Order: sequence, then structure tokens, then C-alpha cells
Amino acid sequence: MAGIAGRVLIYGGKGALGSKCVSFFKSKNYWVLSVDLNANEEASVNCVVKPSESWQDQEKAVLEAVDKELTGEKLDAIFCVAGGWAGGNAGSKDFIKSCDMMWKQSVWTSTIAASLASKHLKEGGVLQLTGAQPALKGTAGMIGYGMSKAAVHQLVHSLSQSNGGLPEKSLVAAILPVTLDTPMNRKWMGDADTSTWTSLDTVAELFYNWIQNKERPENGSLVQLLTKDGKTSFVLA
Repeated sequence: MAGIAGRVLIYGGKGALGSKCVSFFKSKNYWVLSVDLNANEEASVNCVVKPSESWQDQEKAVLEAVDKELTGEKLDAIFCVAGGWAGGNAGSKDFIKSCDMMWKQSVWTSTIAASLASKHLKEGGVLQLTGAQPALKGTAGMIGYGMSKAAVHQLVHSLSQSNGGLPEKSLVAAILPVTLDTPMNRKWMGDADTSTWTSLDTVAELFYNWIQNKERPENGSLVQLLTKDGKTSFVLA
């Protein structure tokens, strides 16, 4: 394919942030592969995951689909923006159910993205995972969420080590949002102060800069997205 700027894979490409990233990178003339439970019509190619499949079966299906679509080409970046939110403490009725769901949405996706990166990321490429700023401390009101995000933080640290399995000179980093400005957050938190919410455009532009070797943090960084009065600062945890 002549004339494309590069190739990126967006894991969670049909969610709010994922959809924004797909449209952003398409506008920059990138070939975009979306991996999600549902297809994103804007993406160049889709890999649709079956939620009923086990962790290992999901990885096998995604690896086979991506391998087939790339036909030996390498990816400039893998952006894993899959995830979700669930509340509850240890006494909640659905405590284990919510922990299980959070683990699947954040940890399964992040590890499969890492597996993809080990095989398909170009040297010097970017693997971005999604943690959460509140998970730097205890999250009693949302234990499953905090636990899964803390696991993603640990995964980033491990992958950034020289024997972590990623290509040479690649960057692995996590974004740690507080609250993203998504339609669902606006729906459920209508009275909140949205001036402290991070816009999806800001995140997509940050990812683009990382690919362009601009504003790249150190390998293994956890980058907090701290927004005040509508302006976002990127602060290393």
C-alpha cells in the first residue's frame, strides 16, 4: 500500500477513546487495525474478539487475525485503550463478578497487546497501555477496577526491562487518566466538574506525538493525565 503514513493497532477500537483514536489516525493517513468486541467501520481492518472465549483462545484468535492482516509488515504502535469501570468493595454483592470483569477488560487486553507487540511492533515502536491515576493508591470503593489497573502498571514496568520481550528501542508506557471526557461519563456524572476531565483529542494527539518521537516519556513510564481548567498536564508517577 503506497502512500500510507504508517500502521497502528488500536485494541479497544470501538470504545469512546478507541473510536477517537481510530478516526484521528485515519485522518493522519495511517492504516488502522481495530481489535474489539465490535467492528469499527472507520478502521482499515477489524479483528472482532469473542467475549465468550478464554484468555488463551482470545490471544490465539487475535494473533492469527493480526498476523494474516499484516502480511509481514510491522506496526508503528499498538495502543491498548480497552477497559471499563465497576465499583464495589469486598462486601459488595457482585464483588467477585466485578473483579472478574475488570480483569478481563484491562489485564487480558493489555497482556494480549503485549504479546502482539513482541511479534509485530517495529524496532523503536510504541506500546501504550491504560492504567488509572487512582490505582496508584488504594481504591476501596472500586477494588476490582483499582486492582486490575495496578496490574497494568506492573506489566508496564516488567515490559520495559531489557528482557521484557519487546523489540529493541521500543517504548512501553501507560497513561493514567483520572476521568476521560466520554459520552458515558457525561451521562452518568452530569453534575461533575468537567473542566477536570481529559479530552479524548488530547489523548489521541499525545499518542501521535509519541509515534513522531515527540514528548516521548522514558521507557516504562506511568504518565498521569492531570486536567485543570480544561488544560492537561502529563505528569510522571
